[in-house]
Amino acid sequence: MDGLRGDDHVRIAPLLIVCILAGVARAHPYETFVDVENEDDLYDLNATGQITDETFEELDEVLARGVDINQADREELYSLPNLDYDDVDAILRFRAVRGRISDPADLVAAGVLTQDKLLAISAFLIVRGDGGSPYGTHGMVMAQTRWSQKDRTVPPVMARARLYTAKHLSAGVGAVLDRLRLGQAVWDPNRGAILAESPGTSVVVPKAYVRWQDDKLDAILGSYRVGFGERLTFDNSFDYTPNGIYSDDQIAHVNYLGRNCKEGTGELAATPCPTADGSTYITPDYTYRESLFGAAVGARKIELGDGTLQAYGWASDHRRSIYQYELYDAAKCEDPRSADDSCSAPDVLVKPSGDILTPTPGWNYETIPDVFREMLVGGNATYFADRRNWVGVTGYGAKTYGLLNGSSLGYQEWSNRPGAAGDGGFGAIGVNAAIGRKWLDVGAEVTRSFDAMHPAAGELAKGGGGNAGIVTATATAPKQVLEASFRWYGIDFVNPYAKPIAARDEFEGQRARDEIGARVRYLATHGELHVRSQVDVWDLQAEKVPRTDDYLRLDYATDAPVGWGLWLQFEDKDLTAGGRGQCFDTAADLPPDSVTGAPQLCKGMRLSTTGRLHLNPTRTLRVTAQVTHRLLDDTKHPDGLRNDVMAWVLALYRPSKRVRIHARARYLFQDVATSAYLEESLWTYGDVTMRVRDRDSVRVRADVYWWLDARASSMTRSPNPELWLWLEYEAKF
Repeated sequence: MDGLRGDDHVRIAPLLIVCILAGVARAHPYETFVDVENEDDLYDLNATGQITDETFEELDEVLARGVDINQADREELYSLPNLDYDDVDAILRFRAVRGRISDPADLVAAGVLTQDKLLAISAFLIVRGDGGSPYGTHGMVMAQTRWSQKDRTVPPVMARARLYTAKHLSAGVGAVLDRLRLGQAVWDPNRGAILAESPGTSVVVPKAYVRWQDDKLDAILGSYRVGFGERLTFDNSFDYTPNGIYSDDQIAHVNYLGRNCKEGTGELAATPCPTADGSTYITPDYTYRESLFGAAVGARKIELGDGTLQAYGWASDHRRSIYQYELYDAAKCEDPRSADDSCSAPDVLVKPSGDILTPTPGWNYETIPDVFREMLVGGNATYFADRRNWVGVTGYGAKTYGLLNGSSLGYQEWSNRPGAAGDGGFGAIGVNAAIGRKWLDVGAEVTRSFDAMHPAAGELAKGGGGNAGIVTATATAPKQVLEASFRWYGIDFVNPYAKPIAARDEFEGQRARDEIGARVRYLATHGELHVRSQVDVWDLQAEKVPRTDDYLRLDYATDAPVGWGLWLQFEDKDLTAGGRGQCFDTAADLPPDSVTGAPQLCKGMRLSTTGRLHLNPTRTLRVTAQVTHRLLDDTKHPDGLRNDVMAWVLALYRPSKRVRIHARARYLFQDVATSAYLEESLWTYGDVTMRVRDRDSVRVRADVYWWLDARASSMTRSPNPELWLWLEYEAKF
């Protein structure tokens, strides 16, 4: 591989295209067959490379909120993993005949779904009522806590509760015990800096809602998400095919420890963190994705001629947080794109407890809570000729206020918030449509964004708004799916509420911006062989940088006593600029700017090869071994390629119906030729879930993480090895 030239990179993608088009293909085009029971199973799929970060986010949201099998429409059912449109349409026909689905097992008995598909989606389903009655009261309560050996305060805690009652009424809440979150922030005009109070233990309730949902009306008050069409005009739902309102009570965790002391020098001569304490790591707080907060209402089925009309409206008024380096002081800096020091992010200092003039340390790499207030209104109207054919219009407008009273703060250009000034308005309006005929479904959306940005003369982006469009086609044949999409996002299209198909790279903080590309995904089952593949080619128009991300995955007899898998993935961040010495992984080769946090542009390539072996010696035991080897460009290897190795062993054992034991070990060695350059680590964990009653469970998990490399940061890291303990209780009623 050391002799691979830049023009050779281009030759690999056509080979994958041939593999992809070897059949005619419709299931949801996730990267693997998804069979999970809880969020940690999703984390495993993500960590082992079976699903991407985007797919993890989508499935994590769907798993957290659940899909009501008796209320979900065609688009929401299609968001469930492993289901194709034929499966979804069969469920809808079965539901129309029966009136409601009291027991999902009836879908298997009626031949609507296969047993493996039903079992795989069961963790995502909500079935209201018990014994066929939809009027009972039921729900769930769940609490979780974590601990690691250097913790010296109360452990973090998260709790969620959800209630369903009166057939159509539901309510949910999510709360966390914060210990590391910065306190209230204010602007100090004398210092030209932000002052933030030190963290303190407090209970935060970021998610709470009450919702009424029936066949005609959907209304929610509190925290919620909304999405429509191809996700180009408005979507913060994380659904693959959103259409309407989605409740939000999700709380999440991260799988790493955080520094115990984050105070920097600030106005002092030296950091107040002791040397040892600066390398001490503790359990982080639970986290959550900010959503809309306010009210939304939708009329779902208004009879209109031979079809139906849906109409939604929503309003949100919410204080939001922001990473400290995403701000700049507009009183000192005319254009945040300038390299002048005055355009750097303002200092964030520890708020003095006494005399306001007392010199004080600073905060580093922190998110500042409740920095600005966002007010937003939006609406959607869609006419459905039937459930496969529709045309709709969606629009919204938003404005931010109160970027710390008394300040002239604005957003850095790489922040995903549009507008050089903090008080700028923004929004978008678009039209989407879908056509379904026999084996083909086609969806399209065109959108115009608008904003208050006015960059300086000579900049690539002119501000004021731009255009974008996307077309997606999904074809279906028995046991085959082919999805093809074409996307174009203009350089002035700035929409933080757009989440369409897009590459991972960004232009000034936006993924769906400055991009023209096409993606094809193919899924097929040929006997015991499962094929999943992708070709994705796009161009960054401003930089004239064509890129690609392609894969081919073969999995054979995964449920047999012995099965195997072989995966190939090719990624190139500039198909026109080959050769060694480029960077591929910004986190490893070129870290984000230490002051601004803005990512740097890499143009390297990476080739990943993964082998998997599945062993199912009994019905109660499953073991999977996986090895991944990666060849990639790296600035420290100007004449060759970096070699990374990652090995996994995963085991799932069910000794009884009430006990589930899950274990995992991962060995990671980045750049095997240089032990002091990147990470070498061993991460193991064991997880035991026990059913206390038929619907209650207790889960205990322990992780051990060893840092094995010779980097200075690893040699001084404490603790090493790290021990994480988890405790969770969930009760369903």
